[in-house]
Amino acid sequence: MIVKEEFLSRLRKIFDLNLYEVRVWTALLSRGVSTAGELSNISNVPRSRTYDILETLEKKGFIVMKLGKPIKFVALKPEEVIERVKKNLATTVVEKTKRLEKLKGEEVLTELNSLFTQGIKFVEPSDLSGSVKGRQNVYNHLDMMIREAEKTVTIVTTAPGVNRKMEALMPSLDKAKRRGVKIRIAAPIDESNREIAKELSKVAEIKNMQKMRARFVIVDSEQLLFMVLDDEKVHPNYDVAIWLSTDFFAQAMEQLFEAAWKSFKSL
Repeated sequence: MIVKEEFLSRLRKIFDLNLYEVRVWTALLSRGVSTAGELSNISNVPRSRTYDILETLEKKGFIVMKLGKPIKFVALKPEEVIERVKKNLATTVVEKTKRLEKLKGEEVLTELNSLFTQGIKFVEPSDLSGSVKGRQNVYNHLDMMIREAEKTVTIVTTAPGVNRKMEALMPSLDKAKRRGVKIRIAAPIDESNREIAKELSKVAEIKNMQKMRARFVIVDSEQLLFMVLDDEKVHPNYDVAIWLSTDFFAQAMEQLFEAAWKSFKSL
């Protein structure tokens, strides 16, 4: 069986499978019904691993084991696999969410917070920094910063960034505004994001920033997250941001922003 590595790689990402799992699965799809030994030969997966992989694929809803001797495995229609994976994923998310919510009232969280509080005492302010890779991780970090904001949130972004922030950060921005946090957003406003900008104006003061192109967020003049790559040229998975927790640098950036903010046009 010859299947392009690029296709296998796409399947791995889409269905969250490892290399052996995707090889065995596609091998079975090409045969319809087959034994573990045959699938091992077709997929070039070691026979010692094939049975475990088939058992895992069965649990995940990709295949069905046929009763009898020798034991054979039956491929399911790809459409059926998609539906099963969706249902399993939804169930897993619900279960894990309940488990994490339950932690809030247990001693485990208290102990974890105690460890963090003790550890943070020995951390130098200059050490509270790091890189965040992948756009989803960047927005997760931004969401955390906004949820912890007490006074101000300053966001400078691009035209496409306005739309993304509406989708990813609106609930946290809304809650921050209700806490009395002052939120300001500067970005190029055009036909591609004007309606979204109007929605965001319900929780933030927005100004049209046409001449400056940048991507950064300042929270409480203490934390700064700035994206180092052009969002129109980099794939979301390879986006990178630098996080700094330093009031000295954050305040300096805030002062520079203040001077520029006055020159921007209101929405």
